Amino acid sequence: MKVVFTVLLFFYLPLLLNGQNLIGLIVDESNEPIVGAYVINHSKDFHTHTNDLGQCILKDADIGDTLKIMHLGYETLDFVIDNSDGKIKITLIESFFDLGEVVVGQNAKKINIIAAIDINTAPVRSSQEFLRKVPGLFIGQHAGGGKAEQIFLRGFDIDHGTDVSISVDGMPVNMVSHAHGQGYADMHFIIPETIDEIDFGKGPYYSDKGNFTTAGYVGFKTKDKLENSQITIEGGRFNSLRTVGLLKLLDSEKHDIYLASEYMLSDGHFESSQNFVRNNFMLKYAGELPDKSRISALVSNFSSKWDASGQIPQRSVDQGDITRFGAIDDTEGGNTGRTNIAVTYNRPLSDNTYIKNNIYYSLYDFELYSNFTFFLNDSINGDQIRQKENRKIFGFESVWNHSTFIKNASTLFQLGVGLRADQINDNELSSTLNRKTTLKSHQLGDVDEKNLYAFADISFDVGDWLFQPSVRFDYFKFNYVNDLIGIYKNDGQSKGFISPKFSTVYNLNNKVQLYFNTGVGFHSNDSRVIIEEVEKSIIPAAYGADLGAFIKPIPRLFTNLAVWWLALEQEFVYVGDEGVVEPSGSTRRLGLDFTFRYQLNDWIFANGDFNYAFARSNVSEDNLIPLAPVITTTGGLIFNRKKINAAINFRFLKDRPANEDNSIVAQGYFITDLNANYNFEKISIGFSIENLLNQSWNETQFATETRLQFEPTPTEEIHFTPGTPFFIKGIMKYHF
Repeated sequence: MKVVFTVLLFFYLPLLLNGQNLIGLIVDESNEPIVGAYVINHSKDFHTHTNDLGQCILKDADIGDTLKIMHLGYETLDFVIDNSDGKIKITLIESFFDLGEVVVGQNAKKINIIAAIDINTAPVRSSQEFLRKVPGLFIGQHAGGGKAEQIFLRGFDIDHGTDVSISVDGMPVNMVSHAHGQGYADMHFIIPETIDEIDFGKGPYYSDKGNFTTAGYVGFKTKDKLENSQITIEGGRFNSLRTVGLLKLLDSEKHDIYLASEYMLSDGHFESSQNFVRNNFMLKYAGELPDKSRISALVSNFSSKWDASGQIPQRSVDQGDITRFGAIDDTEGGNTGRTNIAVTYNRPLSDNTYIKNNIYYSLYDFELYSNFTFFLNDSINGDQIRQKENRKIFGFESVWNHSTFIKNASTLFQLGVGLRADQINDNELSSTLNRKTTLKSHQLGDVDEKNLYAFADISFDVGDWLFQPSVRFDYFKFNYVNDLIGIYKNDGQSKGFISPKFSTVYNLNNKVQLYFNTGVGFHSNDSRVIIEEVEKSIIPAAYGADLGAFIKPIPRLFTNLAVWWLALEQEFVYVGDEGVVEPSGSTRRLGLDFTFRYQLNDWIFANGDFNYAFARSNVSEDNLIPLAPVITTTGGLIFNRKKINAAINFRFLKDRPANEDNSIVAQGYFITDLNANYNFEKISIGFSIENLLNQSWNETQFATETRLQFEPTPTEEIHFTPGTPFFIKGIMKYHF
């Protein structure tokens, strides 16, 4: 703690050097603050960005100085300062998106240019597209549409979220010590039409991002207000139906309230119906208080239930016992639900200081039935398991932001503190029969886990250079009460972890920006692992470094190139499917990321992402890491012309090893999707096609040892969930 206190004190002392400067407020036509607007004072060779309140400090600005203000989706404005009363307010006008207006130096933490370009050119249309907006990130579904997606990023098979942190409006999505797996991140409570911004970062370089931020993070922000009310109806193959309602309840100058709801059902593309049903509801308020504070609050409720066919063995398909869309055990499935309350409160303390507060509370339930090994362990009843839990989550975060100048350096100080507390009751793993009879309980107990943290971040913007040292401290308290031992015994462990980070950016010119990031991150282990493995690593560290560049070789082409390295320490992982602790050892990864966004003309956009990862284990004899992606590629064309919008996209995942010696290979795939719609005055009609070329592909794959009911010996081979065949749905929207 002494180290953390010393660092915080070092960051605080320079605040005494604050000077007097012009304060700028950038808003849109609805008087909403614009976050991340890029402001250049050509008269003083000075640039800055607006903060979460839409404010910025203009150093040594004089009457007659010309400011250039830019933000994606708005007209670039040249503004001449005509007063000296200390404050100016500037309104930007929404306009046609033009990639040629993007300045490479505009890229800063307040605005993720790649994500902003994608949102402007191709808004999120389905829950599957949430994470696909992150270059290099792949997802796969293998449990009837109700289970969280399997995630791949930077050479990681992240399972359901172990090495990427995900949040919505400051509220964490990942679940610690989850019944199914550490970091489990179910995003199905998000209604796609409510998404306003998607932020992401790769690597462990962000002091405000803590647990699970090793391969990276993804942050979603929902809309504070609606442009109009909307009703959407979608229907397609496999008895699929989706309805969405967005309704403006209050639309005033300073206060907005809207209601969003979603209902989905589908039988799925399997021979055994999924019987999938999902309900979503969200109510959100956003407004400005008399003291210029801004507050938003959301309440949401989500529920889902489904049946699933699970992963099927390749040998059963080859022998003709079942088809690719058949099942060995079609009694898999489950149900889950989540209720959330989240509040964000940004309060200005002075012209150059504000505090951002987030507080959230969630009620969560989960029940999943799976059968991964069929009759390997129980030749009579089969190997079906139930994983179940009920959870309460409470948390808050307060971040103090102060902008000032130290000599010629524009400086931003951030000090943050936060707490997350999870109370998990009846965290269970049991053997079951036909989802009705409990045969044996392997794990049953209550988890109480708390994470208290603090971070300090300072950014020095000196001409063409930006330096950003930061440090984070996390303190964990783990408690577990095992209900299977017959007596009450509350086992506990605690651990602190310091993670320093450093980033630097150099703006070579308006076309080239170079950057270097390095830092330490972590993902915590399951509480049950920590209690059992007292002498082992409680919080294994991740060490990373990125060297990259943002380049605009021609006006309407924006590219990003990065080489990276990431190493993970020894860790012990709880395998929720089996209720055992397995050592995974230390690993190392090297890689290359390349991304481009290109505007061919006013209405055609092209995008592409190429990602290569070299992943190796330091303890495995054969060094390979099962299911680690090697090459992933995505790309597409987007057409936005007058009343017609369309897009064609592809994604490619190369073959990868399914076990340590590559004797079993997980087959790659190449999938193409197509969507289009025509906009009338108030009605939009369109269609969406998944797997346009009707490819036979495996969405998720595992090397698993299984035994079928009448087999004398087990077999280890690929088990897979088949990907969606040609799937078309019609879409109609009504705006009012």
